[in-house]
Amino acid sequence: MSHNYFKTYPSKEGFFNEYGGAFIPPVLESEMKKITDAYFTISKSHDFINELRSIRKHYQGRPTPVYYCNRLSQKYGGRIYLKREDLNHTGAHKLNHCMGEALLAKYLGKKKLIAETGAGQHGVALATAAAYFGLECEIHMGEVDISKEHPNVVRMKILGATVVPVTHGLKTLKEAVDSAFEAYLKDPINSIYCIGSVVGPHPFPMMVRDFQRVVGIEAREQYLEMTGELPDSVVACVGGGSNAMGLFSAFLDDEEVSIYGVEPGGRSMNLGDHAATMTFGTPGIIHGFKCYTLQDEKGEPSPVYSVASGLDYPGVGPEHSMLKDIKRVTYDVINDKECIEAFYELSRLEGIIPALESSHAVAYALKLAQQYPQSSILVNLSGRGDKDIDFVVDTFGLPK
Repeated sequence: MSHNYFKTYPSKEGFFNEYGGAFIPPVLESEMKKITDAYFTISKSHDFINELRSIRKHYQGRPTPVYYCNRLSQKYGGRIYLKREDLNHTGAHKLNHCMGEALLAKYLGKKKLIAETGAGQHGVALATAAAYFGLECEIHMGEVDISKEHPNVVRMKILGATVVPVTHGLKTLKEAVDSAFEAYLKDPINSIYCIGSVVGPHPFPMMVRDFQRVVGIEAREQYLEMTGELPDSVVACVGGGSNAMGLFSAFLDDEEVSIYGVEPGGRSMNLGDHAATMTFGTPGIIHGFKCYTLQDEKGEPSPVYSVASGLDYPGVGPEHSMLKDIKRVTYDVINDKECIEAFYELSRLEGIIPALESSHAVAYALKLAQQYPQSSILVNLSGRGDKDIDFVVDTFGLPK
């Protein structure tokens, strides 16, 4: 990898090699240019950087720690470490970019934040940011996910956000993105679409990655301080891929570190039973950008499924698509059964209840630990599992 990686990618037009870009209606082109110009202006501003650092330290509770899983490592082998993004305010990594996006919206004079959410963590984080800055907030969420993630729906409403149920299609994350984008198109002057991952038209994949880089920067420094060396492997779950890009970004130049992105294998490898975009997808355009996508025979985004609402998306970040092609990151799958087993293993061996999204990464780390018992593995524990406990117990029951 080039040491000028972050100056090289994306290109001025928002491409990571062939992926990314901005395939958007003409009505949005001037607004996207304003957002891009504003981001480049304020992201270099001393005042913006200072305010964001202050928010992270005094409001979000950063830096989050890196934790060594002693009992998990004893049982499975290896040396398993967690970057504890579950301890970030609101319970996941999402607030890292939401506070940045809201600060940008304030600079642009926007009055309203609009977004989609799957697991509800992005929705809660954006509602939190809106409350902090005194902005309106509208969150679009599929009816299926509203039912699965009820605690997060309540949190969004308590924080003052309007939750818009999405009732068409599969009623999950892809449809929520469609709905939120349509709402943004109605008033792009007074509102801003704060996308929830490293996806969407340029400049959002770049902006969200840059705001999430704090995860990797902290984790790399903390791991070196704890052990005196770098981990053999870093692991994160990938839906759209924001938590993964946050962690991976700090290790791209470290050729001795293997990087693994973990996708949801769901119930089976049949189309519609998983959301393993990198494993089974092909390049296509979705939601205004080019990436690997899961497509049906007509070339339309196919139905997807995951036990983790935050991962059931038929596309993926364009930067991830590039990293797959250049073989810097290995993308693999974990199925529902393995995810649930890891959910309970981490809970009962370490006293940490993980989000179902993060449980995919934990499950993969357990496989790596058994395969390479002398290796060290750093996992991004991207969120906590409070939102999932009722669904998991009602659906899968407690282990005996």
